Amino acid sequence: MRFQARACESLGSRLYGHLLQCVATDLTEGGPSREILQGHESDAGGSALPLRLMGAVNRLVLDGEEPALDRIYRDAERDEEAAWQEFRSVLERHPDRLRALVDRPVQTNEVGRCAALLPGFLAVAAESGLPLRLLEVGASAGLNLNWDSYRYVSDFTSWGPPGSPLVIPFELDGDAAFPAVDRVEIAERRGCDAAPIDPADLEGRLDLLAYIWPDQVDRIERMRAAVEIASERRIGVERAGAAAWTQRILQDASPRCATVLFHSIVEQYLGDEELAAFHRTVREAGQRATRVAPLAWLRMEPDGDRAAVWLTVWPGGEDRLLARAGYHGTPVELHPPTAG
Repeated sequence: MRFQARACESLGSRLYGHLLQCVATDLTEGGPSREILQGHESDAGGSALPLRLMGAVNRLVLDGEEPALDRIYRDAERDEEAAWQEFRSVLERHPDRLRALVDRPVQTNEVGRCAALLPGFLAVAAESGLPLRLLEVGASAGLNLNWDSYRYVSDFTSWGPPGSPLVIPFELDGDAAFPAVDRVEIAERRGCDAAPIDPADLEGRLDLLAYIWPDQVDRIERMRAAVEIASERRIGVERAGAAAWTQRILQDASPRCATVLFHSIVEQYLGDEELAAFHRTVREAGQRATRVAPLAWLRMEPDGDRAAVWLTVWPGGEDRLLARAGYHGTPVELHPPTAG
């Protein structure tokens, strides 16, 4: 809880930083949080138990069951101690509901991460000269599969349709540039997730919003815009595990397409065996790739205080560090070899 509190604080959520520090103290004092989280003492750190708790409470707020906490969440001038007292009251009133909600996995379908993945997509398009076949592991509601429909804007560069309803502003560290590609042709979009969400469904939308930190209004607005785009496109996200789905979907190559298998902040949710099997499957598929059917593996995963964005393209198979980025996609620090 204290680790996640510091992480939330560093990522701009003073509200969650404070509440999670209070939860940690409440746990040690035998408060209502202990009853709700009993049985989760051995949960893996990567399962994000603190964020599951915060998302569970926020889901009750979004359902309209806790208007007092909703008002506090919406108040930019909120009193932090009052926020904790009301939050604690919610824990006391709904232990059974919250225990059930905490069992659910985190669904952080953060579209801001597309800004960090963008140089990878553009690099594959520029180097292959082929349409892209997009395959996302841990796709949640499939929002990041629509990355080419979003507008990206920084002080140094911009990319994407000017009239997009979703504009992703981001900081670009240094003077490196994205690969010079004005337009990318997409041949196919598919994804998998252990617990996929339908963005066209009201319950699904509430699930997605529940895991966004309430004091990060810009992220909430981006999510709403991305959900509207996804609802119109209706990309199907298949319920499947990462290793099994990847093995099946990469069995057959797609000639005259560059297959891009990608994921962002997913590996921590996979068990050791599944993660090893997933990596093995991708690299074995890479050995079967050809110039007319290349395979690219684009991933954004934790690397200390930021996430690292790596790209591997077969034939060849060289691992390239493209960028380091904030966990929600900004700032983006491009690695010099990606400069265009």
